[in-house]
Amino acid sequence: MNEVAEKVAKRNDEFRKVETMSLTRGIFEFRDTLGLIRTIRSYDRFNEDNDPHGEHDFGKLTWENQTVFWKIDYYDPSFEMWCDPLHPECERVLTVMLAEEY
Repeated sequence: MNEVAEKVAKRNDEFRKVETMSLTRGIFEFRDTLGLIRTIRSYDRFNEDNDPHGEHDFGKLTWENQTVFWKIDYYDPSFEMWCDPLHPECERVLTVMLAEEY
């Protein structure tokens, strides 16, 4: 992993552990949504297959027999355009969704 990816991964891990998540409608159908959120916050199963760029910005897991994706996207302060994830004004958005909602 290169130095830039390591920095992005560190920021993404910190963000995922403490910040708010956007949950899609399908996620609210789970019996244990809070357990899913806790699992995503502690997610650490990154490898070359599921994190080829080493930025810890995506995860896939099975929850209550359903495939769930979570994804971190990067926006400028106005939430209109992509932003460099290392830019000091970068706004991160973490979305959790069923794979079928992607």
